[in-house]
Amino acid sequence: METPNYIKSLLTPTTKQPQGRKVWSIDLQQVWLPFFTATNTMGDTAIPSEAIGCPLRLGYDKAGQVRFSQAGRPVIRVAKEIADNVKLVRDNFTANLLNYAGGVMRDNAEGYKAQIEMAKKAGEPIYQHDKNQLSNALKARAEAEAKAQAEALAKEAEAETETEAVKSKGKRDLVHA
Repeated sequence: METPNYIKSLLTPTTKQPQGRKVWSIDLQQVWLPFFTATNTMGDTAIPSEAIGCPLRLGYDKAGQVRFSQAGRPVIRVAKEIADNVKLVRDNFTANLLNYAGGVMRDNAEGYKAQIEMAKKAGEPIYQHDKNQLSNALKARAEAEAKAQAEALAKEAEAETETEAVKSKGKRDLVHA
């Protein structure tokens, strides 16, 4: 089985584009709007012109009031028709990836199995290193927490001793007075 060009193109680096509003981590202005304009032109989609013409919308709550973020900025959302079509593309993209992987598993089962075994073997030292590092970090954290707790208890006991000493001194002073 030969790798399809659409899969090869997914794995080929491209130049960095300017950053804009992302939808599914893909630039809205530079990618999605031209794509959906093209699909509308070809009759493959029927996204309303107002969604393409004004893809960013002010967000409203259920009471019809403008929504604001925790930082106090107005919430801006992507037009529902565009967001729905991006979800469709994402679902189809995922299905194509799974179909391709399934085809390779079916047509080249031995090669696929060899890749899995090679990956497991190569990943084992990393897994063991991370497991040991996590274990050591958790142990050090527990020891630090125990030490801090012991110090807090010691300070608390010292404060109680001082309080008792002050009370005793106060009682002695009253008796001697």
